[in-house]
Amino acid sequence: MHSNILLPDAFLSQIESIMPSHLSMDEFVASCKRPLRRSIRVNTLKTTIEAFQARAAEKGWTLIPVPWCETGFWIEREDEEVVPLGNTAEHMSGMFYIQEASSMMPVTALLQNNQELTHVLDVAAAPGSKTTQIAAAMENHGILVANEYSASRIKSMHANLSRCGVRNAAITHFDGRVFGTWLPEQFDAILLDAPCSGEGTVRKDPDAFKNWSPESVEEIGDTQRDLIISAFQALKPGGVMVYSTCTLNRTENQGICQFLKDTYGEAVAFESLEDLFPNAEAAITEEGFLHIFPQIYDSEGFFVARIRKLAAVETDLANKKLRNFPFTKAKAKVQQEIASELQKALGLVLPQEDGSVWLRDSEVWLFPQALEPMLSEMRFDRMGIKLAETHKKGFRWQHEAVMALATGREPQCIELTIEDAREWYMGRDVRPDLESSKGEVIVCYRGQPIGLGKWVGNRVKNGLPRELVRDTNLFEA
Repeated sequence: MHSNILLPDAFLSQIESIMPSHLSMDEFVASCKRPLRRSIRVNTLKTTIEAFQARAAEKGWTLIPVPWCETGFWIEREDEEVVPLGNTAEHMSGMFYIQEASSMMPVTALLQNNQELTHVLDVAAAPGSKTTQIAAAMENHGILVANEYSASRIKSMHANLSRCGVRNAAITHFDGRVFGTWLPEQFDAILLDAPCSGEGTVRKDPDAFKNWSPESVEEIGDTQRDLIISAFQALKPGGVMVYSTCTLNRTENQGICQFLKDTYGEAVAFESLEDLFPNAEAAITEEGFLHIFPQIYDSEGFFVARIRKLAAVETDLANKKLRNFPFTKAKAKVQQEIASELQKALGLVLPQEDGSVWLRDSEVWLFPQALEPMLSEMRFDRMGIKLAETHKKGFRWQHEAVMALATGREPQCIELTIEDAREWYMGRDVRPDLESSKGEVIVCYRGQPIGLGKWVGNRVKNGLPRELVRDTNLFEA
């Protein structure tokens, strides 16, 4: 129990005034002081639910299904103190993402009756939990624009996307208020998991209320109103937007949604989430939103609203001044040559329908094709995946190309022992008990690609990017 948690009197008074009559304040306070159950989401870009369940059973992990996410599970494991969950082989190879169960709900709401999405925007994407959840549902098709305002979080978000094998994303670094004027009515689905006061996170963050005040709630509401207007402007008519927060007050939740409705009237429709999962009605509001107090599902506090855009709205267009775009789309013959060399070297197949090859100096990139119309409309920090760098003798293939394209069944794969896999993640070359060969190879552990290596005599030279190197508490058998 987090006995050091302090819940301000003003906050408790606020909650008491809005809590439904069938819920208890005593249970609310008690639940806020209980640590969260650990939860994960299986990454279906890397494995299947059934295969992961079998692996978990083998390791003695207990998985309890999260009712609102078919790939989500609460997890119980006895070896947590020996090996942190983030240092398990399954996490490091991208088979799962550590994600709080409540935060899986917004993407489930976004996908409900809306499975085939081609143009999606995640307005506040870092660290990437919901972005990778969306990418898995899209099966890497279409384009997923992942925006993050905080520069310090971009690098870690990109690392998470790469680890999980996401290749249909384009990362932007903007204040989310720009999208309505820069890309009006471009997206068929938008997730706005808005920055908020974080009242619902106290179970994992005892300092959640350190800077909380009624005044700060009102102040952050101004930002949320701007963000939801911009996101709605960027949404195509007929498209769906999910607005969510990890806070509990009505000002940042129902109040923001009602502000959107007051602004755009009949163009805004609230769609009920009462059938999103079994027992969703326990948290449903009269508008059809999910207002999740932590004691209802033994989770974080959360809010989720699903909003449909029924008509176009007027938007002032941005006065754009874009810098010269440094990439050139490779001609068909060059694309074919690169695809042929990649298959010859590593047995990897470039996606023909969803991706196209672009060049910048000596760099070779794979961009999502659905992104191309936007390239002249907005500046992107990073698009798709870097395939290779060219040199005199051919191509130097990249780690993220392997993580995004390899299945572990390619002829060029080599399987490491657990001892060699640990050495690999510590950035060291390995000497597998295999007949030495030549050229680059896909390095795997237990059938999962974990990187790119190159034979040098009887050792495989380590190609793991430096920022991914670990040095302690690595996985056990």
